[in-house]
Amino acid sequence: MGGSHSREDLDLSDSDSEDAESRASDNSSDYGTPPPASASSKASGGVRGAATPASIDAIDRHLRSLHLKYNDPISPNPSPGLAPAANPAALNAVKLYLHIGGSSPSAKWIVSDRLAAASFVRTGDDEDDDAPAAGPWCLVVGSKIRARVAPELQLKTFPAQRRVDFVADGVWALKFIHADGFGDFCAKYNSCLFENSYGVAATDEGRAKVFGKDFAAWARPEDGDESIWEDATDGFSPGPKGSPMPPRTPTLKPLMEDLTEFEEPVEEGSGIQSLALGALDNSFLVGDSGIQVVRNFEHGIHGKGMSVKFSGGSRNFSTPKKALLMRAETNMLLMSPATDGKPHAKGVHQLDIETGKVVSEWKFEKDGADINMRDITNDSKGAQMDPSESTFLGLDDNRLCRWDMRDRRGIVQNLASATESPVLQWTQGHQFSRGTNFQCFASTGDGSIVVGSLDGKIRLYSKSSMRMAKTAFPGLGSPITHVDVTYDGKWILGTTDTYLILICTIFIDKDGKEKTGFGGRMGNRIAAPRLLKLNPLDSHLAGENNRFREGRFSWVTENGKQERHLVATVGKYSVVWNFLQVKNSHHECYQYQEGLKSCYCYKVIPKDESIVASRFMHDKYAISDSPEAPLVVATPMKVTSFSISSRH
Repeated sequence: MGGSHSREDLDLSDSDSEDAESRASDNSSDYGTPPPASASSKASGGVRGAATPASIDAIDRHLRSLHLKYNDPISPNPSPGLAPAANPAALNAVKLYLHIGGSSPSAKWIVSDRLAAASFVRTGDDEDDDAPAAGPWCLVVGSKIRARVAPELQLKTFPAQRRVDFVADGVWALKFIHADGFGDFCAKYNSCLFENSYGVAATDEGRAKVFGKDFAAWARPEDGDESIWEDATDGFSPGPKGSPMPPRTPTLKPLMEDLTEFEEPVEEGSGIQSLALGALDNSFLVGDSGIQVVRNFEHGIHGKGMSVKFSGGSRNFSTPKKALLMRAETNMLLMSPATDGKPHAKGVHQLDIETGKVVSEWKFEKDGADINMRDITNDSKGAQMDPSESTFLGLDDNRLCRWDMRDRRGIVQNLASATESPVLQWTQGHQFSRGTNFQCFASTGDGSIVVGSLDGKIRLYSKSSMRMAKTAFPGLGSPITHVDVTYDGKWILGTTDTYLILICTIFIDKDGKEKTGFGGRMGNRIAAPRLLKLNPLDSHLAGENNRFREGRFSWVTENGKQERHLVATVGKYSVVWNFLQVKNSHHECYQYQEGLKSCYCYKVIPKDESIVASRFMHDKYAISDSPEAPLVVATPMKVTSFSISSRH
């Protein structure tokens, strides 16, 4: 278990003498770890002085000896407004490092190329035909790296070191020899990334086309209103203007450094597919052949309870991918995807947990026609604890609706004696004509709904209407695969394959009242979001399945309480962020960043196999002297609970 910076301590700020040596030497290998930059910049702006004209001439002569093509600008200008550098060969000169050794104690950076040129070219630039290249932009570094400019590079900048790290079949670092080259590279990279993501140039017109006038702060965060983030506290009560908050809040340290771990294997042959956390007495591990019931304690979930084998219902009942607790957690809805590999389902099975039997197979139907659903969720954050709950929400690619398990006369159906599958009643919702491409959704404490889409958009619907979104946040170029929302509806966490996006829904209306985007149109009073990312090395070490999955807030169901942490799964890693720290505008991660602010300050809990789910238990299991409820991490063959030491 470690922090986000634990494997970034191999500093790449070389000494002046090593820089001079590297310029004069050939491309022979140097397997020494670059020494730390304890004496970093002595020049203005925190960056060491630029190379002298004599040193630039030396670089120029060396690049010519390598037969690099640089008479033309090495980095073609991706969009108007970025003038090519006067001496692109010098500006693009870099020292290339490769990280070896993974997470072992012997891990280190080695010099892969003492002197190379970093450039941006379009796919097809090196072909012989005369037609202009029109493919996506690629990053090319010497003869060793050619990679499409995309979020998958996980590129991270270190301005004080004139350094960028990224992932491309390995973890690499570029150390820019010329001070101006670093800034030139970052500007061009951002322009190429924008153009690859949206298909339009990174001009004012292009940004306006993508984000619209209401989201100007998303297009140019440096010009946006940061007051929402500056005032963010546990209860969102404004603090003194300009008062810096501590870079690390005390909540994170005891939670992630003083944990007691409880690990238990699951039943042989079970193979956990999903985790259904209960807020009451039990939680449930859904496996290949049934459901294992475990007890909830203040130090986590453990202690083998009864095992519910799938029985009754359809003979072709397959392992459910979604389990939804209902009716004071005595019933569970199980949704299995279609057999053709698509995530959609034609209905749900209702499991009576007390008897261990599937008592009914419900069908999704509207106007007499069978329909499919992609996802289901509870009416609100705490609805699963309501013993009288009879409705739940459904989502399909172009549908958002509420289903009722009662018949039209309001009488609860006698499920056990039903001779055929009962039909769920479509009580509220809307079928959109096309183009919404809904992927995931979640509900707030009052029943408002947030929906994430394939195009990256996040829409907010009030609890009273599913026809028209009150607010629609634009996409950032990546599909939203999972979405969560705080109990009070003030914060949204969207998951993409390569980052999490944290959005504040609060705004002040024309009458001076505080509202959220669920209850009114935010207009142009929308703050820029925060991004939560892994550093390139952690992203690479997370394993082959290193995509972000199911970013969630910690779990509260009471007005006035604020979620404390964020957790997501990335391959073999469970990754935790401190919520208050992420919101803090004065946090160290955000210093010297341009564009949307990205937080890299997190804690990693590694496992030996890919993680199925990572979730915090309900807030009621946070004992009085502890800052957070236990964290539950499930892998296919075991479940682990991390609880806080009693001394805290």
